[in-house]
Amino acid sequence: MNSEKQKSILIVEDDESLANWIADYLSGQNFEVCVANRGDYALELIQEENPDLVLLDINLPVKDGFDICREARVFYDRPILMMTARDEELDEVLGLELGANDYVTKPIRARALLARIKGLLRRDTSSNDADKNNDCLNFGALSIDKFSRTTKINDAPINISSNEFNVLWILASQAGTIVSRESLIKELRGIEYDGFDRSTDILVSRLRKKLGTETCLEQRIKTIWGKGYLFSPEPWS
Repeated sequence: MNSEKQKSILIVEDDESLANWIADYLSGQNFEVCVANRGDYALELIQEENPDLVLLDINLPVKDGFDICREARVFYDRPILMMTARDEELDEVLGLELGANDYVTKPIRARALLARIKGLLRRDTSSNDADKNNDCLNFGALSIDKFSRTTKINDAPINISSNEFNVLWILASQAGTIVSRESLIKELRGIEYDGFDRSTDILVSRLRKKLGTETCLEQRIKTIWGKGYLFSPEPWS
């Protein structure tokens, strides 16, 4: 008998028929499911219930999915999977920048949705089980703490998004080694690189701007054309 605790999922979707269909499907896959049809109510539930994953639509009454994602990231560090319209690529990029871990496109396909959810939950569990003694990286003035998810330069906190932190951690933990765009996308989102996704380029560009002058940071976080990215192991000043 499987005694593993059920994973909880909060579905935030104002289309009641779609929300109920997804809830029924996920309940049948042994998830504990809760549904919110309004953005403001969803934020309250995220804070009170701390679900293992939030499945978040963008177009919602009262407060939209972008606002929910941004505000929830202040206190919620578990996976957020956004639902977007198939022809709205900008929504996908903006959602990832605000802290969503991945996205699925409508119309929702049950098996694809389940695969994305399971992938995010696996990575979240692995991250939580990691040895916390190895969760701090230091490069001179730059310190990156995976456990508290904080980044500081000369002890001054740098305000970066959840996904920007994930990119920084992956690159910094492999300092001096080229990390391919394919492997970065695979680790961040659990999907194969399709040759067109530029979300990681955007995240790296934003990191360079937030961590200091972009010209200087080009030497710290390098783009190796045709290969990927390289984080310089040299101490930061």
